[in-house]
Amino acid sequence: MQQPSSWSDRLIATLDEGLRALGGAAAAVRPSPAEAVLADDLGAAERRTSAALLRVNHAGELAAQGLYSGQALLARASATREQLRAAAREESDHLAWCAARLDELGGHASVLSPLWYAGSFCIGLLAASVGDQQSLGFVAETERQVEAHLDDHLRRLPANDHKSRAILQRMAADESHHGTMASLAGGTDPPLPVRRCMGLGGELLRRIAALV
Repeated sequence: MQQPSSWSDRLIATLDEGLRALGGAAAAVRPSPAEAVLADDLGAAERRTSAALLRVNHAGELAAQGLYSGQALLARASATREQLRAAAREESDHLAWCAARLDELGGHASVLSPLWYAGSFCIGLLAASVGDQQSLGFVAETERQVEAHLDDHLRRLPANDHKSRAILQRMAADESHHGTMASLAGGTDPPLPVRRCMGLGGELLRRIAALV
């Protein structure tokens, strides 16, 4: 798909993407990994645990959409912009997969979804304003932290929740690929204080989204 080239067109497209993500209109291009897995036999407590974990991941995917949209909007090079948008399209699949699984589990999205998206969008703008190499480095570090978070959630999922596990495993593989591609494209590591702030921000999202 040809991407908007003018600033005004990109801004309109970015606003549309945000509304679609927050409105639940984002559709997956790839089938959910859960579709190939037999139905799970989960108790009430297990369903609540899985729903809380999937709500956190849904919030994280909304944040990823906001982050990539902000970075793509201010990217200098068209190649950087397209790389960010390609990653965002895969993250949109993650968002749709998590939303569908949340519904199956009888859960709900975080009530703070607009905050997760808007806050991450602003962070994306800030990262991109420094330059493409720094912006791509921000992507690589973000994905490294997300991989660690997904590994933790895979350990905490109920043993019988094979559908959620399939989704998170595929997400982890995609995140690793996004981080690798960002590094190969010339991304430079953020300074240590920035990495620490990123970690604190991610932990804040995880703790709050698990509750609301």
